[in-house]
Amino acid sequence: MEITEYLRTLDREGRLLAGAAEEAGTGAEVPACPEWRVRDLLRHTGAVHRWAAAFVAEQHTAARPVGDGPDLDGAELVAWYRDSHRLLVDTLADAPADARCWTFHPAPCPSPLVFWARRQAHETTVHRHDAEAARGGTVSPIAPDFAVDGVDELLRGFHARPRSRVRTEEPRVLRIRAVDGGTDAVWTVRLSDQPPVTSRGESGDPEDAEAELAGPAGELYLALWNRGPVPSVTGDRSLAALWRERSGI
Repeated sequence: MEITEYLRTLDREGRLLAGAAEEAGTGAEVPACPEWRVRDLLRHTGAVHRWAAAFVAEQHTAARPVGDGPDLDGAELVAWYRDSHRLLVDTLADAPADARCWTFHPAPCPSPLVFWARRQAHETTVHRHDAEAARGGTVSPIAPDFAVDGVDELLRGFHARPRSRVRTEEPRVLRIRAVDGGTDAVWTVRLSDQPPVTSRGESGDPEDAEAELAGPAGELYLALWNRGPVPSVTGDRSLAALWRERSGI
């Protein structure tokens, strides 16, 4: 995907998040994160937006902690979130293409600027879903191509890091397939006592996979972020249970 697509998605998803939060009320429970209310969701996501914007705007080349959200609530907190989102979108849109700054996972990306546009587009989409779930009613769909991109970032980025807890005592092979994402929307995840190693496509003998998680890309995206059930599981269902238990970011 191009950076312009990520920016359009980030802009739209942040606006939807703010609108859903306003409708839900900041005291509403977030179903996927029972310890959170909408106020916690807004503080977290807004703080992450400001954190990401600072890396790009100030070109920091080393890790920095995420700041805390403000001690606001209600309409004031929603307004603060909107300001945080707008700051991020404008920062990314105005940054030079050759901006250099810190990034934090190894998913393939052509530049730090694209990394942050991609990462924040997916961050915002997942939390927009949280806000809409807290509000109730119909949730906004996720485009298949964007969902496929997000599955790839999750598998080859977040879970390629040493901190991934998705591990097994003995080597196992898990396959993940987005049925509406085209012929390359398949991932082979090799599990062991080390961080997962994921390759795009059906690498190795197709029969090596002990389980396959499959479904429409948007549903699979949410399932892998533990925002819904896996649409279809074939083979050893314990590997799907392992993902749900240990894959939290």
